[in-house]
Amino acid sequence: MNPETRTLAVSALTRVEGEGALRVTLTGDTVHSAELNIYEPPRFFEAFLRGRGHTEPPDITARVCGICPVAYQVSACNAIEEACGVSIDPELVALRRLLYCGEWIHSHVLHIYLLHAPDFLGYPDAIELAKDRRELVERGLALKKAGNRLMEQLGGRAIHPINVRLGGFYSVPERDDLKPLAEVLRNALDDALYTARTVAAFDFPETEVDHELLALTNADQYAIENGTISRSAGSPFAAADFLEHVVESQVPHSTALHATLDGARYLTGPLARYSLNSAALSPIARQAAAEAGLSSECRNPFRSIIVRAVEVVYAIEEALRLIADYQRPSRPFVKVPAREGVGHGVSEAPRGLLYHRYEIGEDGLIKAVTIVPPTSQNQAAIEHDMAQLVAANLSLDDTALTSLCERSIRNYDPCISCSAHFLTLTVERR
Repeated sequence: MNPETRTLAVSALTRVEGEGALRVTLTGDTVHSAELNIYEPPRFFEAFLRGRGHTEPPDITARVCGICPVAYQVSACNAIEEACGVSIDPELVALRRLLYCGEWIHSHVLHIYLLHAPDFLGYPDAIELAKDRRELVERGLALKKAGNRLMEQLGGRAIHPINVRLGGFYSVPERDDLKPLAEVLRNALDDALYTARTVAAFDFPETEVDHELLALTNADQYAIENGTISRSAGSPFAAADFLEHVVESQVPHSTALHATLDGARYLTGPLARYSLNSAALSPIARQAAAEAGLSSECRNPFRSIIVRAVEVVYAIEEALRLIADYQRPSRPFVKVPAREGVGHGVSEAPRGLLYHRYEIGEDGLIKAVTIVPPTSQNQAAIEHDMAQLVAANLSLDDTALTSLCERSIRNYDPCISCSAHFLTLTVERR
């Protein structure tokens, strides 16, 4: 008798950003395939950036994502400034980092409280959770609001900031302008520490991923707005060498590309970032990690919610340090005149390493663009982990197993809209 073939399917993933589905096919007790179906229409950012002026990508790429627009702005600025041979003033670099801290806070907190925590606490969504645990959700919303406040102060608004430009900012705050923000952040630090303690008490399955980890590192601080690309196995490399190691390919079941690192699957994001940078955490964040039960490395995807909470503590502590040290820049931006060349830019979006490459022509217009977002880099790892998860839990019925898979995908906080940025089109005429 031939073994039964059955399919586990989640037609529309919930509590993730964007539109996607999951399909796992089993033959008997063997997992035949696991596919993360990203069916959101491709958005063609790489294509319609061609022919634009070299100053335009920071504003245009911010529209890739409403949750992490600063990541796209900063990676774009880093790449184009490199192509044009311009370095910006240290005070402006610090201000960029401060803005990025705001994005980390609001993005991580949105994921922790509204998307991920309901899974651990047995609720279908945050609205139902708030009915029973109103104070918990209110603390989360207050914490997210602190991140939004930082984005508004420096970026002009919380969604798609309008104050960021090539070479710096359109305007920069006075030192006194940041004092009220510092007070907000000091209050938020208590909520962040509470969050770390709370999520550390959740029940976590005992599992670990064996993927290679990829994240930025910085000799002086926890990497956020720039750094060297490091890996858990192998030598670090510069942003300029990214495409020599990371290769994208198209798969039939997804509008987003898959990526491999030197031919193998890998993982970027909070687990990779923490595992490669935990020693660089600030004192309070390091203590919060230890009290939450984290060692110097974390490879359990379910415990990624703890890592995100620790990174919120770090982002607040780092923002307070940057505000305390703030000296108003002598100029809001450095001029970045166009020149022919190629530039590469990286930064650590909340979901992981974000790479941009721009080729600028002699006319100052963009000739070619490559954007590699973290979610597309993680797709192969997610599919592998879903296959492993199903194989390890075959004693569950199909309904419970399907639910477990959907909850597990939320461990990676996929931003599907970010990943669906490209599609190869072949026209065959007969």
